[in-house]
Amino acid sequence: MKIYKFLHEGRARFGVLEDGGTVRAMRGSPFDGDLALGDERWRLDVLQLLAPTVERPRIFGVGFNYRSHILETGRPLPDIPPLFMKPDTSLLAPGGAIVYPRGSTIVHYEAELVAVIGRRARHVRQEDALAHVLGYTCGNDVSERTIQRQEMAMGLMTLGKAFDSFAPIGPCIETALDPGALRLRGRLNGTQVQEGETADLLFGVDALVAYLSRAITLLPGDLIMTGTPAGVGPLRPGDRVEVEIEGIGTLVNDVVEERA
Repeated sequence: MKIYKFLHEGRARFGVLEDGGTVRAMRGSPFDGDLALGDERWRLDVLQLLAPTVERPRIFGVGFNYRSHILETGRPLPDIPPLFMKPDTSLLAPGGAIVYPRGSTIVHYEAELVAVIGRRARHVRQEDALAHVLGYTCGNDVSERTIQRQEMAMGLMTLGKAFDSFAPIGPCIETALDPGALRLRGRLNGTQVQEGETADLLFGVDALVAYLSRAITLLPGDLIMTGTPAGVGPLRPGDRVEVEIEGIGTLVNDVVEERA
């Protein structure tokens, strides 16, 4: 089941994709456990899509989680997931503009699978972890590398990941997927620049949910960006970046220069 979030008559709504490209309204929010369907329907291609989560989610990121990406950086395999957080102000809808910060010279795309929490999770066993996931979507962990590298030299990873618009998410949540057996691609201006398989993840979704829930109560709508495969590279204003994951769809965002 593909769940979309969209703007309709000034308010956010959720709906489910039907055959023929129509979206049927949900009566409530899937994050409240309300999966009942209403009678309203719209064509998907006329809807203004929103990031498919709650209004202000917590966004957890994982660095160096694909073996291919770890190898290209020359780093050793980590013993635990290298975690960071992105603020909810970094959340960006499908089709929204990634803002290239004033004064920045190195900003990178990172195509990622994102797990969307559907049920409260605390002290969850790894074998039970996926039952707390509503589904999966595409994400782009946009990163300002100059700041990130300065931070990492001090053992930190915060501001370089945290700029407004640096967490594009979407276009939908797919609820019926095996997160360990997906192909992921990133494209820049139509040229493929990243390709990976989630089987290459060092820490899978189940391990990440279990690990986070040891310390943090995960809430419906929380997002876990699971890491990026090899091939990360620079963005510039005027670029178009796409993240495609089989079974989910394609997240598309353009890059614009920050203006005063």
